[in-house]
Amino acid sequence: MQITTPLADELAHYLDLSALELKVTAQNMANVDTPGYRTVGFNFAAAMQQSVESLEERRIDRERTIAATHGLNGDGSQGAFAAMDAASYAEPLPPASDAVALHRVGGLLERPDGNDVSVDREGMNMAKAQLQFNIGMELLRREYTRVLDAIHVDK
Repeated sequence: MQITTPLADELAHYLDLSALELKVTAQNMANVDTPGYRTVGFNFAAAMQQSVESLEERRIDRERTIAATHGLNGDGSQGAFAAMDAASYAEPLPPASDAVALHRVGGLLERPDGNDVSVDREGMNMAKAQLQFNIGMELLRREYTRVLDAIHVDK
């Protein structure tokens, strides 16, 4: 049985994007001495917004499927077990990083060898991405603690 919440799904995508940002930054730093290499990146905020919208569409589709499969109670609400339908959670979520398009970062100073990687810029990006990832991990830990507390409230 898979235990998940909408917030946990969003945080998982947030962590995927944070990890991708770390990988892209590491790739840029690894190519600091490669002649002609151009810095690549992506818009984290736009990618996260797209991910949240995708998750919301998926949630709505899942609720429609549950309502169609289990029907609705006379008062228009879903049956007691409809929201817990295990089959509706069987399909795994694709990683958020699958939908991200990397692009060349413009406006950077190019060296004579054609490389435009700035170690200072990439170091700041790395620190920012690490903080984002750590915050995401802490929020996910708190979400699962909240879920476990709700499960064990009667014990």
